[in-house]
Amino acid sequence: MSEAMLSKVRKLLAQAEDPACTPAEAAAFTAKAAELIARYGVDRALLAVRDPTSDPVGDRVLDVVAPYARDKVGLLAAVAEPLRCRCVRRRQGNGFAVHLFGFASDLERVDLLFTSLLVQAAQGLAATAVPADDHPAAFRRSWLAGFAEVIGGRLWAAETAAAGESGGPSVALVLADRSDRVQRRLTEEYPRLRTAPARRLGGTGFGSGAEAGNRAHLGGRGLDGNRAGRQLGR
Repeated sequence: MSEAMLSKVRKLLAQAEDPACTPAEAAAFTAKAAELIARYGVDRALLAVRDPTSDPVGDRVLDVVAPYARDKVGLLAAVAEPLRCRCVRRRQGNGFAVHLFGFASDLERVDLLFTSLLVQAAQGLAATAVPADDHPAAFRRSWLAGFAEVIGGRLWAAETAAAGESGGPSVALVLADRSDRVQRRLTEEYPRLRTAPARRLGGTGFGSGAEAGNRAHLGGRGLDGNRAGRQLGR
């Protein structure tokens, strides 16, 4: 992401995080940050049509560690899919190595958002009391599931709006082609990939996590993918 764009996003997030900011003002700043990040993705896609070397298909591996490694991978997938990236989860010790595939600009956006959202999730969990009649780990897993689901929905909405505002069907075709190319790259690397079975979560934290997902800032403070393994507190 360009320094100018990153600077704009950082300023918006700083305003949203100001304790003096009202919830309505914070929501407005957050929405604008998400809009800028989505618009950047569309702009880079259109530039790559004219100059494919400016944004090649690539991949990277992020280490996601315990605790709640599987739940953090779920958050990563919720961020990656709307941004036209794909991920493959591989067991590594007590965590996972997640192999991400996507165009360079989209991988950059996923890194930025996922790093920020991990921190925000940790803060949200730390501030949320576990009900006396619920198991702490079960509650936190369901909380993270709610958080990830809402984040994914918000990102899909931002990406769809940015594409719609940038030129109609022709843009949709460009983005669809990019998604197809990423999927082909993944299939070449993992021709026998199997889908993991759906999880069943028993905790009562889903609603609280979803509320936190609605409040989350869709941006970040850096592009260091090595921080993706940051732990989520307790």
